[in-house]
Amino acid sequence: MAKETLSVVDNRTGKSYEIPVTHGTIRAMDLRQIKTSEDDFGVMSYDPGFKNTAACESRITFIDGDRGVLLYRGYPIEQLAEHGTFLETAYLLLEGELPNNEELDGWVHNITHHTMLHENVKKFMEGFRYDAHPMGMLLSTVGALSTFYPAARDILDPASRRRQVQRLIAKVPTIAAFCYRHTIGLPYVYPDNDLSYTGNFLNMMFKMTETKYEPDPTIERALDVLFILHADHEQNCSANAMRGVGSSHTDPYAAVAAAVGALYGPLHGGANEAVLRMLNEIGHVSRVPDFMQRVKAGETRLMGFGHRVYRSYDPRAKIIQTMAEKVFAVTGRNALLDIALELERIALEEDYFVERKLYPNVDFYSGLIYQALGFPTTMFPVLFGIPRTVGWLAQWEEMLLDSETKIARPRQIYLGHPTRDYVPISKRS
Repeated sequence: MAKETLSVVDNRTGKSYEIPVTHGTIRAMDLRQIKTSEDDFGVMSYDPGFKNTAACESRITFIDGDRGVLLYRGYPIEQLAEHGTFLETAYLLLEGELPNNEELDGWVHNITHHTMLHENVKKFMEGFRYDAHPMGMLLSTVGALSTFYPAARDILDPASRRRQVQRLIAKVPTIAAFCYRHTIGLPYVYPDNDLSYTGNFLNMMFKMTETKYEPDPTIERALDVLFILHADHEQNCSANAMRGVGSSHTDPYAAVAAAVGALYGPLHGGANEAVLRMLNEIGHVSRVPDFMQRVKAGETRLMGFGHRVYRSYDPRAKIIQTMAEKVFAVTGRNALLDIALELERIALEEDYFVERKLYPNVDFYSGLIYQALGFPTTMFPVLFGIPRTVGWLAQWEEMLLDSETKIARPRQIYLGHPTRDYVPISKRS
């Protein structure tokens, strides 16, 4: 039987090393023994962007990018989206198993009764300019919550962790809705505990003068499915930020604020907005072939296609495409959908795109649905952040309970000046 080791020969010295292989990986610290001399620091790996470096062991989410597979705790995303609810999925991600009726009832009750914000938080939000970006408001307000719940610093107490987890899942939609109402000059709408998680969010977003807001069931369900699809996605940029900042043992509000900051970036949370800009630029189905020729010529980019992880069809994109038709039956068909469908048809048929594995990803259709539901593009990353809060918290707690966790502190390759002496300013050329 072959040994689970990797044999390495250092051609600089002629020495051989045998490095253990576990779960298809080697320990970076095992490379430190490979030296040219006693005072040599040892070999390091260099991997900008962590393209082939595992920073942790995890049991939460699994992606097989070649086969288009996404699992939450072993459950296919397609099954959860078809049969589950967002809060049921949130329980699964955080607790590791699907809840029974009693567990789910208690979980939903606790989330529902944490949705209110302290009035001082509302006053804090009122201090933002009328045109403040909702993501900037979300980032700041979530971070400010740590000052309202000082017990959150006791991160090693399981009961305290659970309270903060429930508070964050409950309050982030309230903050998000307040951000939206603030930017359009409307009064904030308080939570309605009679509604579902997504129904209540729609209420806080769109309620006007009616005594009782009644969300459309199709739209309510569509938003719930979108939240399930966005709940977690392995070690992405914002999850990495959550784990990295959380490794310093800060409270979860500060760590979530850091994750929101990562999501704020257009390369992470702004991709579906970029898709809408592209579709609007194309303008009509008849202009799609010319646009695709420009893509092949390298003159422009095809947004919403391809993914860092997936090398086949993003399973979330298939679910959203089906959901889009149901939403448009209620809201009216988005004129941009025909352009999107033609782009997809060409991308799935022409060799140029097939060879590069440019399949639609989750961002390609989600922006169309959000636009149809009446959300402005500035709210798109906020809508991403609401469900992803669950994934961030699951990643954070797993990191805290991992005995191998150390404070994040990557190495660097120093290419600057060697030691040199200070020169008085009068003698500098």
